[in-house]
Amino acid sequence: MKKEITLSKDRGKSNFGWLDSKHSFSFGNYQDFSKMGFGLLRVINDDKVAPGAGFGTHPHANMEIVSIPLFGNLAHKDSTGREEVIKTGDVQIMSAGSGLTHSEYNYSNQEEVHFLQIWVRPKEMNIKPRYEQNSYNLEDRINNLQVVVAPNNENAVWINQDAWFSQIKLVENEFTYNINKSGNGVYIFVISGSVQVEGESLNARDGIWISDTDKIELKSNDAEILFMEVPMK
Repeated sequence: MKKEITLSKDRGKSNFGWLDSKHSFSFGNYQDFSKMGFGLLRVINDDKVAPGAGFGTHPHANMEIVSIPLFGNLAHKDSTGREEVIKTGDVQIMSAGSGLTHSEYNYSNQEEVHFLQIWVRPKEMNIKPRYEQNSYNLEDRINNLQVVVAPNNENAVWINQDAWFSQIKLVENEFTYNINKSGNGVYIFVISGSVQVEGESLNARDGIWISDTDKIELKSNDAEILFMEVPMK
């Protein structure tokens, strides 16, 4: 087993007034060539957007882009014709494929929106751009793994990659995460609370990547956890 921890305080930082962002990997103005991703996982941005502000229309191609709101609502519009509001409990994915443009804005003029933006390199290049969004019951993930992104699960949004994203709220319990595909690695991001992962103590917004194993042992009194399982190459 290989593993490496990224503490919350050691992430990259960008603050533009309207946007306060923390970067687990190199992104935008934050560049650290020792942090260019984990396997085919390229970006984990922890974004807070001020009321009424947001990302103007901009292009993407050949990237799987996942958005997970943690607090507040996010307004989305893209060149596939979709206009949606993404709420807490929702998971959105865009397969940028051969190319699209999109914008993301805070839907509220009173309170900030807080969301995770995650990029995964695609399995097949230049596919037709697509969009998908699902809502999930937060109570269903209490001490239970809730798969939210997958290539083969009808309850999850589809991703153009052999990758699985899952969430759990681990309350006074132990849990074993089993790897879905041999050779994949897992980046574990602690959304809130504290957890022990293979004997390593992690707190809110800490992350740990683990590879070369088929299962991962966790123990927590109360933590919300996001698993991002991806191919290593």
